[in-house]
Amino acid sequence: MKILFLGKKNDHNALLASQYTKQLFPETDIYFVIRGEEMPKELYNWEGDYIFSYICAWVLPKEILDKAQKGAINWHPGSPDYPGIGCTNFAIYNEEKTFGITCHYMLPKVDSGQIIDAPRFEILPNDSVFSITQKCYALILTSFFGILEKIAQNKSLPQSKEKWTREAYKRTELQALCKIDILGNDKNIDEKTLEKRIKATTFDKKWLYIELFGKKFYLGDE
Repeated sequence: MKILFLGKKNDHNALLASQYTKQLFPETDIYFVIRGEEMPKELYNWEGDYIFSYICAWVLPKEILDKAQKGAINWHPGSPDYPGIGCTNFAIYNEEKTFGITCHYMLPKVDSGQIIDAPRFEILPNDSVFSITQKCYALILTSFFGILEKIAQNKSLPQSKEKWTREAYKRTELQALCKIDILGNDKNIDEKTLEKRIKATTFDKKWLYIELFGKKFYLGDE
């Protein structure tokens, strides 16, 4: 079995996943990726059985996806009703009660392929973007191990009955969530909505900002 593993750089779970893949399938090529990094040209020459995308920032073109004879599979945070970028942010903003991850076959169109696995967990009142992201990371590793074991045992992969419910969120939508437009759409923002925006755009620090005359003013701590 020949595998192409693409994982998130500097992520402990991605490292564990890559090591386990290499252990089961020695013919595994491994790349770790950060957003904005250019795709190596040698990927266009790869051919094999599976591509595994483990929270990988690259959107793979059809030319590469077609090189995986048995399928290209992606694992990422976000339930099927929250595809695309900023999924955890929008789930917190919308005050969802549950959230999860999605494991699915990849197509050239982002987050549109057949869903394999979509486990969920409860969002607690004090959960944050950071905490539900960590829950997702743990769930992704568990899902990955389970799917990999089925492949190693030559078992059929499951087909979830879940469906994508919307188009993938775009970076421009996340950027709009992070910006308070006090001279435009947000000039009449109320306190409750502001608090929701703060909670939904705080990870390791607050991403929310006000822009005036081309200058950004980020919210600090209390």
